[in-house]
Amino acid sequence: MRRTLFIAAFLLPFYCFAQDALRLSLKQVDSLFLQNNLILLSERFRIEASKAAVIQARLWDNPTLSTEWNAYNPDKKRVLDVAKGGQKIVSIEQVLLTAGKRSKQVALAIENAQMTEYEFLDLLRTLKFELRSSFFEVFFLQNTLNRYQLQINTLQTTVTAFEEQYEKNNVSLRELLRLKALLFQLNNDKTELLFQIAEKQKGLKTLLNTNLQVVPLVNEVELNRYFLNSYTVTALSELALQNRGDVKVVESLKRQAELNYTLQKSLAVPNLRLGAVYDQSGSYVNHYTGITLGADLPFFNKNQGNIKTAKSLIEYQKGVQSQKTNAVSNEVAEAFQKVRYVENMVQSVDSKFTDQFEQLNKGVVENFQKRNLTLLEFIDLIETYSESVKELNRLKADRIGAYEELNFTVGQELFN
Repeated sequence: MRRTLFIAAFLLPFYCFAQDALRLSLKQVDSLFLQNNLILLSERFRIEASKAAVIQARLWDNPTLSTEWNAYNPDKKRVLDVAKGGQKIVSIEQVLLTAGKRSKQVALAIENAQMTEYEFLDLLRTLKFELRSSFFEVFFLQNTLNRYQLQINTLQTTVTAFEEQYEKNNVSLRELLRLKALLFQLNNDKTELLFQIAEKQKGLKTLLNTNLQVVPLVNEVELNRYFLNSYTVTALSELALQNRGDVKVVESLKRQAELNYTLQKSLAVPNLRLGAVYDQSGSYVNHYTGITLGADLPFFNKNQGNIKTAKSLIEYQKGVQSQKTNAVSNEVAEAFQKVRYVENMVQSVDSKFTDQFEQLNKGVVENFQKRNLTLLEFIDLIETYSESVKELNRLKADRIGAYEELNFTVGQELFN
């Protein structure tokens, strides 16, 4: 028991929300997340890199300059005889892309850059879901912890009073030990809650890039904005296919496969090499100048393998896209059903249940002290109240979590 109390005493200050804690509403958490999250900040460099690849794809190939110098003239016995009476050759050559290769390469680079942005949006969607889930879980766990602490404080007072009565032989040792066992159980439950909050806080602080504890500020107005309204599974599935970054990534991969196919076909067409040459003394006339034009002869390599591979990848990406569409529709339907289930569960709880239970709990200690309740009745009511508080907050957290999961699967804020 001492060890448990020590752990609880050690962890509790972290959740007393001192002045250096971050007291944040949901909007403030979202804003801070966008400003501070290191993964998102890093991903923006990937977007810049993909845009730079588009710039690179638009550039022309550099011309090639080559020279040939006379190393030794045996007639004049001169080394590097390249002056007026010597010999040198200078040539320059430029590759000219044919069949629209450059425009096709640019189109492929642009599509890849767009896909990088879609990947960023999908990462944002995933991290935001993780952020909000942790935010609300911390809020409801803290609510449960606060109730437990009130119960522990009240029960501690009762145990202290019973110890005094035990010294006076007014109560039995059995009654005192049973109360202490109940206090020990509640402290253990509190420690478990502290561990859960610490785990969620770790995720929150990592996502927000801070070392401070996060105090969720949530009111009933924010919680009540979560409701289905007139949404249908079909409409939400269509929204998901329009909005989700991972869907856009799959669509982009299919377009890239199609663009790569057209590029590979164009690569089968030989490029031209246009150039000019100057020969000082080695041709049929001195100071010879000429124009060169060259191209590969596509007798053996017509890029057949790459073309066939690119065509097969189009069919592969079509299959992936169909599978993704089906998976997204199923995810939306499942998330929608979860919301329906949890809403039915919430509606099944009598709206007066909480108030009535609070009223009953307030009178439990007083009636026990007046001996209007037996020890077993008192313990049963305390345990029932504590468990009900935990389950009720868990149900509320599950409700918000289900709605946030629906937001996540649709890829859009549905409950503003």
